[in-house]
Amino acid sequence: MVSQKVTIKNPTGLHLRPAGILCKEAMKFQALITFNFKGGTANAKSVLSVLGACIKSGDSIEFVCEGDDEEKALQAVVLAVESGLGES
Repeated sequence: MVSQKVTIKNPTGLHLRPAGILCKEAMKFQALITFNFKGGTANAKSVLSVLGACIKSGDSIEFVCEGDDEEKALQAVVLAVESGLGES
Protein backbone atom coordinates (compact mmCIF):
# COMPACT_ATOMS: atom_id res chain seq x y z
CA MET A 1 0.00 0.00 0.00
CA VAL A 2 1.27 3.46 -0.95
CA SER A 3 -0.22 6.88 -0.28
CA GLN A 4 0.42 10.54 -0.98
CA LYS A 5 -1.31 13.82 -0.20
CA VAL A 6 -2.06 16.26 -3.00
CA THR A 7 -3.78 19.66 -3.13
CA ILE A 8 -6.53 20.30 -5.66
CA LYS A 9 -5.50 23.16 -7.94
CA ASN A 10 -8.60 23.34 -10.15
CA PRO A 11 -10.26 26.76 -9.65
CA THR A 12 -13.71 25.16 -9.46
CA GLY A 13 -12.71 22.00 -7.57
CA LEU A 14 -13.59 18.50 -8.73
CA HIS A 15 -16.77 19.05 -10.72
CA LEU A 16 -17.94 16.63 -13.42
CA ARG A 17 -15.27 17.13 -16.12
CA PRO A 18 -12.16 16.88 -13.89
CA ALA A 19 -13.77 14.09 -11.84
CA GLY A 20 -14.29 12.17 -15.08
CA ILE A 21 -10.66 12.71 -16.10
CA LEU A 22 -9.46 11.50 -12.69
CA CYS A 23 -11.65 8.38 -12.89
CA LYS A 24 -10.51 7.63 -16.45
CA GLU A 25 -6.88 7.80 -15.30
CA ALA A 26 -7.57 5.61 -12.25
CA MET A 27 -9.36 2.99 -14.38
CA LYS A 28 -6.13 2.31 -16.30
CA PHE A 29 -4.77 0.43 -13.27
CA GLN A 30 -5.71 -2.79 -11.51
CA ALA A 31 -4.84 -1.41 -8.07
CA LEU A 32 -7.58 -0.27 -5.73
CA ILE A 33 -7.37 3.53 -5.76
CA THR A 34 -9.17 5.46 -3.05
CA PHE A 35 -8.70 8.85 -1.45
CA ASN A 36 -9.31 10.17 2.03
CA PHE A 37 -10.98 13.53 2.51
CA LYS A 38 -12.49 15.07 5.66
CA GLY A 39 -12.66 11.73 7.48
CA GLY A 40 -14.27 9.88 4.58
CA THR A 41 -12.99 7.57 1.88
CA ALA A 42 -13.98 7.71 -1.79
CA ASN A 43 -13.32 5.38 -4.71
CA ALA A 44 -11.22 7.24 -7.31
CA LYS A 45 -12.61 4.95 -10.03
CA SER A 46 -16.21 6.11 -9.44
CA VAL A 47 -17.32 9.49 -10.79
CA LEU A 48 -20.24 9.55 -8.35
CA SER A 49 -17.95 8.80 -5.42
CA VAL A 50 -15.54 11.60 -6.47
CA LEU A 51 -18.38 14.09 -7.00
CA GLY A 52 -19.99 13.07 -3.71
CA ALA A 53 -16.84 14.10 -1.81
CA CYS A 54 -17.55 17.77 -2.76
CA ILE A 55 -13.87 18.68 -3.14
CA LYS A 56 -13.15 22.38 -3.61
CA SER A 57 -10.11 24.22 -4.92
CA GLY A 58 -7.33 24.27 -2.30
CA ASP A 59 -8.56 21.13 -0.51
CA SER A 60 -6.03 18.40 0.23
CA ILE A 61 -6.81 14.76 -0.38
CA GLU A 62 -4.71 11.67 0.29
CA PHE A 63 -4.63 9.02 -2.42
CA VAL A 64 -4.20 5.43 -1.24
CA CYS A 65 -3.31 2.75 -3.79
CA GLU A 66 -3.22 -0.96 -3.08
CA GLY A 67 -2.42 -3.74 -5.55
CA ASP A 68 0.04 -5.02 -8.14
CA ASP A 69 0.58 -1.70 -9.94
CA GLU A 70 0.08 0.56 -6.90
CA GLU A 71 3.26 2.61 -7.41
CA LYS A 72 2.46 3.46 -11.04
CA ALA A 73 -1.18 4.11 -10.17
CA LEU A 74 -0.25 6.56 -7.41
CA GLN A 75 2.18 8.41 -9.66
CA ALA A 76 -0.43 8.68 -12.42
CA VAL A 77 -3.31 10.02 -10.31
CA VAL A 78 -1.06 12.48 -8.44
CA LEU A 79 0.37 13.74 -11.74
CA ALA A 80 -3.14 14.09 -13.17
CA VAL A 81 -4.27 16.21 -10.20
CA GLU A 82 -1.09 18.29 -10.17
CA SER A 83 -1.45 19.00 -13.90
CA GLY A 84 -4.95 20.39 -13.33
CA LEU A 85 -7.13 17.54 -14.66
CA GLY A 86 -7.64 19.21 -18.02
CA GLU A 87 -8.05 22.72 -16.59
CA SER A 88 -5.53 25.46 -15.85
